[in-house]
Amino acid sequence: MAPLDFYLTQPWVFPALAGVLGLLVGSFLNVVIHRLPIMLERQWRSQCREVLGGTDESPAEKRFNLVLPRSRCPQCGHQVTALENIPVLSYLFLRGKCSECGSRISLRYPVVELLAATAAVTVAWHFGPTWQAAALLGLSWSLLALSFIDLQHQLLPDNITLPLVWSGLLLSLIPLFADTSASIVGATAGYLALWLVYWAFKLATRKEGMGYGDFKLLAALGAWLGWQMLPVIILLASLVGSLVGITMMLFAGHRREVPIPFGPYLAAAGWVAALWGPDLVQAYLSWHW
Repeated sequence: MAPLDFYLTQPWVFPALAGVLGLLVGSFLNVVIHRLPIMLERQWRSQCREVLGGTDESPAEKRFNLVLPRSRCPQCGHQVTALENIPVLSYLFLRGKCSECGSRISLRYPVVELLAATAAVTVAWHFGPTWQAAALLGLSWSLLALSFIDLQHQLLPDNITLPLVWSGLLLSLIPLFADTSASIVGATAGYLALWLVYWAFKLATRKEGMGYGDFKLLAALGAWLGWQMLPVIILLASLVGSLVGITMMLFAGHRREVPIPFGPYLAAAGWVAALWGPDLVQAYLSWHW
């Protein structure tokens, strides 16, 4: 039986396989979310030492990347075994605690794994076994990593945002989601839109309202989806961000001067626009007119 015929008779198989892959990728995303900011900080410190003429870091400090050293408990140093690293199941089996010292394991780990799997199932069900699905899986997982890094560190690393910009422009040559002209204009307009908001807010208040990582993230989404989706993304992100911010100030005691990262809202809005953007635009136009 040909693969296409098998999919037509068993359409649940591809989303199920995508969900399993999403769980595995989610486990790796947890490593990226935890280690990439540390790697960047060490890189910045190393560059500062080179400029200021300080001492080099020790060999132990240099051996830190997304692969080495192996995952350990931050409290007791217990090395996580393969059985303790099964997505979601290990967290449930260990009851959210280290098997050695009993310290709490962050709930972020199973949440990221479940979100990565949910996004994968949704994309696979929506697009089926197509190149669009394969590309959007990579975008979804990248946006998920960016969102949690921004939530924890208020940082959107260039290591992720810039490859997204270039990959979106390259995909426009096929094209998968937007043609080349729409992609180039989308990347440019996405960056400039938030850049202008940033400077308008800074000139008016003498404060920085957002970071440059937000500009690059919206440029990446514009490169992937084209300039036509930018109004949808900005509107959704602003609406949800405003509602969450107001709710946090009213019910969680969040102070106005404490910044709220905008990256997760941009990422969520971009993901929604990638799947249902044209439908949302059509529904809005039908309702409005």
